[in-house]
Amino acid sequence: MRVGPGRVLVAAVACLVLLGGCETSTKFGDLIGFKSNGEPTGSLPAATAPSDPASTGSLASANDGQPAAAAGLLGSDPNDDLNLGKKHYRAGNFGIAEGHFRHAVELHPRDAEAWVGLAASYDRLRRFDLADRAYRQAIEIIGPTPEVLNNQGYSYMLRGDYVRARQTLRIALAKDPSSPYIKNNLELLEKSARSGKAIQ
Repeated sequence: MRVGPGRVLVAAVACLVLLGGCETSTKFGDLIGFKSNGEPTGSLPAATAPSDPASTGSLASANDGQPAAAAGLLGSDPNDDLNLGKKHYRAGNFGIAEGHFRHAVELHPRDAEAWVGLAASYDRLRRFDLADRAYRQAIEIIGPTPEVLNNQGYSYMLRGDYVRARQTLRIALAKDPSSPYIKNNLELLEKSARSGKAIQ
């Protein structure tokens, strides 16, 4: 199976809902995008991204050097639950996205990207108890990566827990000082804390 240059595959990965067994997720990126004014869009990044994992915040494939899609893993089919979950998340259909991400993690319990997508969907549905469980699963699979910590920090902002949000985002920034997503979330946090307005 040929993998297009715009498709970055992630190993054991990524902040978005994890695959099962030796499976790896394909595209690992931040769930929370930003408008030109720096406000969060609450949507997933565009489906196309540079193939360089270092430039996308993605993890390299750990499947013996084989890209995840080449191994027939979650994310290689545009109509699989992972991709449908992303599509519905971007459209703001968080309940439908949650269903697809949940089904993805049921079929592929070691796919971090699917777990992160599930967590982000739960955040938007204000089911923070379930979001916490999904973030823990992602971290168990790929560790506390800057991407997962960034999303988790944003989750704490949504709840109004600015202390934990700040701590989590600072840890994420220490791991990836050049990430514009983490920097934007920290700025958003400080702006929200100063104004007394909660993040929506």
